[in-house]
Formats: sequence, structure tokens, C-alpha cells
Amino acid sequence: MRRPFMTSPAQLASLEGQQYLVLRPRTNVSDVYRAEQRSALGRMDAPHPHTEHVTLRAFHEPERRDELLAVIREWAVAQRPIEVVAEAVDVFPTPWQVVILRLRRTPSIVSAYSNLSAALETTDFRRLDERSTADWTFHLSVIYAKTLAPAAWTELSHKSRRSLSSRPAETISEAEFVWYEDGVEHAEVIPLGIPAFR
Repeated sequence: MRRPFMTSPAQLASLEGQQYLVLRPRTNVSDVYRAEQRSALGRMDAPHPHTEHVTLRAFHEPERRDELLAVIREWAVAQRPIEVVAEAVDVFPTPWQVVILRLRRTPSIVSAYSNLSAALETTDFRRLDERSTADWTFHLSVIYAKTLAPAAWTELSHKSRRSLSSRPAETISEAEFVWYEDGVEHAEVIPLGIPAFR
């Protein structure tokens, strides 16, 4: 059974009308993510995703969700499976204050992001927090610590950051399109490299 990314009413309300294209690790990267999140939550209680995921894009298109999904499905047909490799526990600094599991910029994940940028280039879909391929940090958010006071955040960020010697890796062969509507999280799994049957 699918585990939702967000479950608290406050988180769901803050995401209303938004859509996300994500990758969901399930083996080696997932295991290290869960261990890191347990460790972080052992040090402090903070909002956090309930399921590990790598966000490739965020949108706000509640009225054109089907049109957006059609573009993403076309991208997915041409997309090969994506290798993800965890390389470090890191942070996004103030004002974001997020502890993350940073991923290596593998050729397949960079290509996937770049190809998605090209697919979206001729559209006017509203994208949220978008960065160029060169500027995007591939990651999984571990905890959201935006409400921490500066001294507490500094301590947490120093304790959290470190390189991973094992470099856990896995190959992901499907993406997930997630959207938030009426206080509920919805999702559609989209295989990579497989034509959709209509």
C-alpha cells in the first residue's frame, strides 16, 4: 500500500492546489534515508515528509492538472530509468533550514531533470521554486526545521552534516505525480520508458 508523503492537516492545507513530480527510492537509498530521519527526529520533533522522495518539479496548476500530466507522461515515455546515489547528509541554510540527504549528480538524474526542463520550456505552467539544471541540488528532505531559533539551527546543522562513505545507490524505473486537492494527497505512478496505453 502506498504511504503518503504528507499527513498532517497543516501540511496538507499548505500544499492545496499544488502538484509534484517525484522519484520514490525503495531500497538502498530509502534505507539510509529512514535511518537518518529517525536519528534527526530523535534529536528534535520537527515537521518532516512521511515517505522518502526526490522532487524533480513543483507546480501550481489546479485548473490544468490534466494538461500538465499529459506533458509529464510524454517526458516519461522517453526517459530511461534513473540512478540515484546518496553522497552526504547536508542542509539548506537559513531561511529554509532543511536537513537533506544530498544525491550525487549522476548522468541519468541530470539528464532527466534537463529533459524535463526542455519539455516544459514551451509551456506556461506555473512552476514553483524552479532552478536551472546547473543550480538544482538533487536531494531528499529529511526534516523541516524552519521554526528553530538561530542557535539551535546552527547546532543541528553542524551535527547533521557529513559525507556518506558507503554511497548507497539504486535505480528508479518510475516517477510519481502527486497532487493536493480538498485536503487530500493523490498520486499516479508513471513508468519510465514505457508508452502509455490509452
